[in-house]
Amino acid sequence: MLHSLADTVQIAPGVEMPRLGLGTYKADAGVDVEREVEYGLAHGYRLIDTASLYHNEESVGRKLRESGVARGDVFVTTKLWNSDQGFEPTLAAFDVSLAKLGLDYLDLYLVHWPYPAHMRETWRAMEQLLASGRTRAIGVCNFLPHHLEDLAEFATVMPAVDQFEFHPRLQQPELQVACRERGITVQAWAPLMRGHVNDIPLLVAIAEEHNKTAAQVSLRWILQLGHTTIPKSVHENRITENADLYDFELSVDEMAAINELDTGHRLGPDPDVFAASGGVPSSLKPKE
Repeated sequence: MLHSLADTVQIAPGVEMPRLGLGTYKADAGVDVEREVEYGLAHGYRLIDTASLYHNEESVGRKLRESGVARGDVFVTTKLWNSDQGFEPTLAAFDVSLAKLGLDYLDLYLVHWPYPAHMRETWRAMEQLLASGRTRAIGVCNFLPHHLEDLAEFATVMPAVDQFEFHPRLQQPELQVACRERGITVQAWAPLMRGHVNDIPLLVAIAEEHNKTAAQVSLRWILQLGHTTIPKSVHENRITENADLYDFELSVDEMAAINELDTGHRLGPDPDVFAASGGVPSSLKPKE
């Protein structure tokens, strides 16, 4: 059952993660992301997702500290960029992110993309960070089934979360199964297809039946599948809209119809193509 924005899922022993969070990708440092975090916290969001790549960790951390919301009541995620993978670089990058955020610990630290050449040493560092208590959980982003299979060959602790592109046009059923079989929580990025859910007639029609928007239908579908998600917006009305999901329910037939929308269409890079490029294609390199 879905009750409210306070709904959580256990991703590791004693670690409860909100099922709906606030993404900050492409939210500029300073006023842009600070207002987003402020609006999100004011409207009840308690999961804030950032990354070293986003170059907004300092602003996110500053607004978290100024918010008055107790640290233990906010779930904070950030991510390791590929140019920092490897054992010692991962440990150093974690220290930098934690210092920028101005926090004593993270709730979840994620490997941003698979980088097979460094996977073993990177994950060894991730497990060390987990054992130290400086992060409460560790996970990955954009890992496909074979990446998870490779990781399982040497991991002592499997990822708590796999955050990957997931929306009505890209459902990755094999990856959903792989995560379920390994007890890994799915977290969807780009759940609104960067606004293009509004271009899908079926979603618009279902939304009209419930007096909702296509965006709300897409998010509700993801949550009813049992997954988690982090929609991003810097606009207060959209942040509020994205959380207004708990006064309607999609029927079995509506869920099945949305499941049929999958075309395999990606908005972001293919993780295997990304890995083949050496892990840091020019289109996704951090800003200088």
